[in-house]
Amino acid sequence: MATTDEITRFMRQAFPGSSFEIVTSGDRHATIRRPVTEADTRPGGTVSGPTLMALADTALYVAVHATLGITPHAVTSQLNIHFLRRPAGGKPVVAVCRLLRVGRSMAVGEVALYSEGEDEPVAHATGSYALPAKRGGEPASTPVSG
Repeated sequence: MATTDEITRFMRQAFPGSSFEIVTSGDRHATIRRPVTEADTRPGGTVSGPTLMALADTALYVAVHATLGITPHAVTSQLNIHFLRRPAGGKPVVAVCRLLRVGRSMAVGEVALYSEGEDEPVAHATGSYALPAKRGGEPASTPVSG
């Protein structure tokens, strides 16, 4: 497993300029938060679908790291999203991820996305990550240096 601080360092190095924060992370779960900027909104003042999809994908990736250790070569193999209601354009979006299964070659999870402070989700995503194998069939992870 990787700590929230280790994952944050890795993500900042791997994806400089990304604008999310890890609220919590641990074995098989992660919650992340992203402020919404003008670039994230579409006409009508709502959060764009690509912004929500990216946040769902990122939450899955963070949960994989929290569960297996830093695993930079894990890649999205499937992502499906249902847009449930209009997100508030002026509020950050919170993604709550739970991994349903973590195997040797694949992790599968679900993500509920919320406008911050709201009880009802604005979207629900499911996704899977293909996990790289190291010798012996165990998932490959990388230590993070400080």
